[in-house]
Amino acid sequence: MAQLVKKLEPLAFRFADDGLVPNHPRWPMLVYPGVVELPDDVDPAAIFENVFGANGWGDSWRNGIYGFVHYHSRIHEVLGIARGAAEVRFGGDKGKVIEVKAGDVAILPAGTGHQRLSASADLLVVGAYPPIGTYDLCRGPEQHAEALRAIPKVGRPDKDPVYGGGGPLLKAWQEG
Repeated sequence: MAQLVKKLEPLAFRFADDGLVPNHPRWPMLVYPGVVELPDDVDPAAIFENVFGANGWGDSWRNGIYGFVHYHSRIHEVLGIARGAAEVRFGGDKGKVIEVKAGDVAILPAGTGHQRLSASADLLVVGAYPPIGTYDLCRGPEQHAEALRAIPKVGRPDKDPVYGGGGPLLKAWQEG
């Protein structure tokens, strides 16, 4: 599967706390546009599951992206677009709308808001998580204060979910 991964530098996006969505105080969200080639004769979701799993990101799922603003305060998340396309607002209501399409990967540090605004009928997303952290789903103002305490405690993963131990995530997400 490694032969299906292109070498490229990610786009980095930083989002401020908007009072509802805390976002991450230090680490940017990374987007790898078109990083994974998806041949027609292979299950595209399986490709993402294999790439993420080979780099220690597991507990994968296949679905879409929720149509409401939410974030995870106790774990990082990677989203691989296996099929279709979507407009997703990252960072909360004051964040940035990005069109993601098949072959793209977005890596969200804990606290990064995300919401599907629109999607093609065939949208299929593969999500996965690093081995550290605990899944949670935050979406209301009553969770904001606790999230601000939890987010900085989520450690940096040992591997980039796309490139492994030498990936750009490790440089972009410096400890400290």
